[in-house]
Amino acid sequence: MGIIEMLQYEFVRTFITDDRYLFFVNGFFTTMEITIFAVILGVAVGFLIAITKSTYEMTGKLKFPNVLCNIYLTVIRGTPTMVQILILFFIVFSSINNKILVAILAFGINSGAYVAEIVRSGIMSIDKGQMEAGRSLGFTYIQTMIYIILPQALKNVLPALGNEMIVLLKETAISGYIAIQDLTKGGDIIRSRTYSPYFPLLTVAAIYLIVVMIMSAGVNRLERKLRNSDH
Repeated sequence: MGIIEMLQYEFVRTFITDDRYLFFVNGFFTTMEITIFAVILGVAVGFLIAITKSTYEMTGKLKFPNVLCNIYLTVIRGTPTMVQILILFFIVFSSINNKILVAILAFGINSGAYVAEIVRSGIMSIDKGQMEAGRSLGFTYIQTMIYIILPQALKNVLPALGNEMIVLLKETAISGYIAIQDLTKGGDIIRSRTYSPYFPLLTVAAIYLIVVMIMSAGVNRLERKLRNSDH
């Protein structure tokens, strides 16, 4: 059998036989579902923690919530994502049958810790005079934060937030550890049935690469727009 015939044979076994291409299609949509909702959760959690910690650093208020936030950040950033998803699935939410929901919670909580530090650094990078100017205009602390500080901070950290989303997408590849048939698991199932790792795993890698390249292009475009708006 020549190389061309062998490639054709492997292609048919990987994609055509028993409609195995559906493992890639369904796995891709599962991966994107987990990623999108985990990003939303991570951004919400991250912003809440960032504002809490920034408020404590600037005013000394919210001392107890700040302590809780520090504990959360220490635990989440100090333990592997895979261990966290296993703990949530087998211990915390062992009675829940919705594996995708558990994955979303695990990745969202994990991402929230990193989003929090990104946003907090953005808030703290804004000159203190901006807060004083807002208060002198009669704004409350919350109003100053919403209308003056956060818009400037977001402009500085949006590229970093975009990169965090890319990292999160790639981290979802471990979802198979709790028996979710995501993109990576789908490719591995095909590999186990064809006893050939080349086409299944290379296809999975190619799909991830294409999605990451698209997201990276979006982040780069956003960075250019932000730089141009400064002029």
